[in-house]
Amino acid sequence: MMNVIVFLAAGFEEVEALTVVDYLRRIKSIRVDMVAIGDSLMVSGSHQIAVKADHHIDDLQNLDAYAAVVIPGGMPGAANLRDDPRVIKIVKDMAAAGKLVAAICAGPIVLAKAELIAGKKVTSYPGFEADLVDSTYLQDAVVRDGNLITSRGPGKAVDFALELVTVLAGAKEAETLRKNILYDKLT
Repeated sequence: MMNVIVFLAAGFEEVEALTVVDYLRRIKSIRVDMVAIGDSLMVSGSHQIAVKADHHIDDLQNLDAYAAVVIPGGMPGAANLRDDPRVIKIVKDMAAAGKLVAAICAGPIVLAKAELIAGKKVTSYPGFEADLVDSTYLQDAVVRDGNLITSRGPGKAVDFALELVTVLAGAKEAETLRKNILYDKLT
């Protein structure tokens, strides 16, 4: 079983976080923990949709059990994650262990703060390029460079989630999910 952390901070982008959680949980070999960093397990997103996290960051134990960490965007959610030293430590530790580290929209500012993007190819929501110095900035929907995956924004959340499934569970699982959600169907 692959375990994945999806961090939730006040002001997170709901589409980005919940698309990832939903689609990853459809894969039998993946278990997702939504992890809050605030005072409560209830976290309100940038569009006032409240979500109850599974765990609080202070209760996380055995990070070795996790294969990936996902940073949703949204503001001020991404800034709240970037400014939390516990999040930065976990992201750094997981990257150092070769685990998958993924961020979407404004989320790559967390990767920059964790000093993970120097010399790496990344993308983000337009307007965050200046926060991602020392990286090679691309405008692709999803960018993978080693154990880092970044994506543009809410409209690319499905592509982002499918890339996570591809890396964590394989291309066959991603293709099955793609078909099951009718991703490529026009009618």
